[in-house]
Amino acid sequence: MVEEEETSSSVSLPVAGPAVPYGQIEQQDAIRIQTGNQEFDRVLGGGIVAGSLVLLGGEPGIGKSTLLLQIAEALSSQQRRVLYVAGEESVQQIKLRGERIGIRGANLLLSSETCLEHAFHEASQIKPDVLIVDSIQTVFTEKLGSVQGSIGQIRECTGQLLNFAKREQISTFLIGHITKDGSLAGPKALEHLVDTVLYFEGDRHQNQKIIRAVKNRFGPANELGIFQMTGKGLICVENASRLFLSERPAQVPGSVVLCAIEGTRPVLVELQALVSQTSYSTARRTANGVDPSRVALLLAMLEKRVGLHLLGSDVYVNVAGGLALTEPAIDLALVMAIISSFRDRPISQSTVVFGEVGLAGEVRAVNLADCRVKEAALLGFERVVLPKSNLPLPDPQNGLKITGCTAVQECLDWLDSRK
Repeated sequence: MVEEEETSSSVSLPVAGPAVPYGQIEQQDAIRIQTGNQEFDRVLGGGIVAGSLVLLGGEPGIGKSTLLLQIAEALSSQQRRVLYVAGEESVQQIKLRGERIGIRGANLLLSSETCLEHAFHEASQIKPDVLIVDSIQTVFTEKLGSVQGSIGQIRECTGQLLNFAKREQISTFLIGHITKDGSLAGPKALEHLVDTVLYFEGDRHQNQKIIRAVKNRFGPANELGIFQMTGKGLICVENASRLFLSERPAQVPGSVVLCAIEGTRPVLVELQALVSQTSYSTARRTANGVDPSRVALLLAMLEKRVGLHLLGSDVYVNVAGGLALTEPAIDLALVMAIISSFRDRPISQSTVVFGEVGLAGEVRAVNLADCRVKEAALLGFERVVLPKSNLPLPDPQNGLKITGCTAVQECLDWLDSRK
């Protein structure tokens, strides 16, 4: 039950403009503001779009306020005015954090305000280029009588902020805390209202912080930005693949390097599997960073098509580094890691694996195979195992050994032939 203000049915609605033929509409490129933060600009699709409404969500304490405070400093150094409306902290607390991470803020204005109407009045006087609201759960509008943080208040405040951003052409950022079940202020309550939705992924206790664009009206969705938390705040990670592979153990069964595509960039990550004899009547299946149902599907395929007896074994799967992988290209690496751990036979550290696997045990082609191979060659890997239907590659890499497979059994035979 959500309390809403009763309105009269006689309220006049705005009159829409006349319909325009599609061919007569002039194309206009979105005006973008470059922040200078390479990873943040990448996630947004090339920079901040004027008049856009961006929602940044994540667990409390993961770094949302710190990141936007750094972005405000970068914009301030470009002589752009930024208004930071803080509903959770006082301006003294924000200043204390800013001093710790080296914020000077020549054109940064802070306001400790929770009333939306007062914030609009202040923004109309200041006329900032960028408005930051921290957080949307603490803001309320006088038009509703419900309490702060309720679904009705959050939805109404977001709608008013959207209209204000479009009317005044002020780029607006909203910080939102996720609930215990991983939803943002309720299940999908705000995603349809805003232009862009960014989420922090991974464990809040890890140094690397991952931001993913779940929705973006001005750029590619599912784009990924990778940062590292330091004493000076969040810094960009120039080479994500080196970061995720920096602590990979040497010659350990069950460890496989996978080349995944995150947004528009290839990323090399370590996929780990551990298969051990179960001590219970029912074997356990645990997956971290991959879909558990996908793991169960591939285990059933290995039982039926390849003949591996895994029903009496516990299977644990993990993606090192806290990255969540969803694309089908992880299947072949997942299968190879499980087989490697089950047979206690390590896979060469210089090998990269990717490909989709079907229920018949066939290995299917994946997209952007050439980009994945180039990334493997760039980091000094010597062999790539991929679907044979992706061959030949349009731009083969000299010195890189390519192994094409049409079925999982071929990969198994190749693994058995390795010394």
